[in-house]
Amino acid sequence: MTQFPVLVTGGAGYIGSHAVLALRDRGWPVVVLDDLSTGFRWAVPDDVPFHHGDVADGDLVKRILAEHDIGAIMHFAGSIIVPESVENPLKYYDNNTGKSRAMIQSAVEAGVPHFIFSSTASVYGEAEAKPLSEDDPIQPFNPYAMSKAMTERVLADMAKAHPMNYCVLRYFNVAGADPQARSGQSGVGSTHLIKVALEAALGKRSEVAVFGLDYPTRDGTGIRDYIHVSDLAAAHVHALEALAAQPERNLTMNVGYAKGFSVLEVLDAVDRVVGKPVPRRMEGRRAGDVPALLADNTRLLATTPWQPEHDDLEQIIADALRWETKLQAMREDEKARENA
Repeated sequence: MTQFPVLVTGGAGYIGSHAVLALRDRGWPVVVLDDLSTGFRWAVPDDVPFHHGDVADGDLVKRILAEHDIGAIMHFAGSIIVPESVENPLKYYDNNTGKSRAMIQSAVEAGVPHFIFSSTASVYGEAEAKPLSEDDPIQPFNPYAMSKAMTERVLADMAKAHPMNYCVLRYFNVAGADPQARSGQSGVGSTHLIKVALEAALGKRSEVAVFGLDYPTRDGTGIRDYIHVSDLAAAHVHALEALAAQPERNLTMNVGYAKGFSVLEVLDAVDRVVGKPVPRRMEGRRAGDVPALLADNTRLLATTPWQPEHDDLEQIIADALRWETKLQAMREDEKARENA
């Protein structure tokens, strides 16, 4: 397959930086656009062209697309915190819907043939505790999910009117870090369970809050399908290759393992990996959360060569712990240099 330059928006962030690694590992040329509001410049390899800016800056995006002869866009830039979306919905409709629409317009005007969109399993809403297929109805339960669902619709309508195909990837709960510790989840104030639990294990937090003990699940806590970020990144590369192989088709695919763990089961696994109990604090449900989300990944498996390579919960936690320890050392070194 002929490989062409791929623009990764949000490529200095958690998932985007892993997509950059996955693309490079398979030989794809990569360009990154990121406003660094939540990402880190050091997360992008030095030899990857980097542009600091906003995806809604049409002039900047037009210049990048032309300068690098971009053949596909992987769009990760956006906001992702469900409770924040409930408190500040306009931020999410701006960042996730409005700016994505502007990015899609720039791609259409530049004649970019392929577009891959970072969506979410949250679009399924308060669904049954069963693996969800792409044919299940979407019923967004919070502004974050609705902002993603709206962009999915924009892409579907765009593809009917313009010669660009797209793939929507609906993520389940992303966790872990690159097994070679080249990247990981690095933001401050994360709400991701495994990240929070490991920060507590390393003394960065006093405890882990468990939100909701009264869900209709096996132990009363929410159940999620945790997918290793490197497996997720690999799915993006396979999706890109599927779009390039058949330019006439569009795809919507779940990315998960079709198995779930409750909050308490995840925390028990963290205890085993770190070798000590992580303090827990029980609280009420968070606004916008749903009882369970599990992926039916049949379509992804049938459409692409993708196969899970890191689908073990304790491996996910161990890779995340390795990165968290490295990140802590990096920040201590930085602080020491500043104080020298």
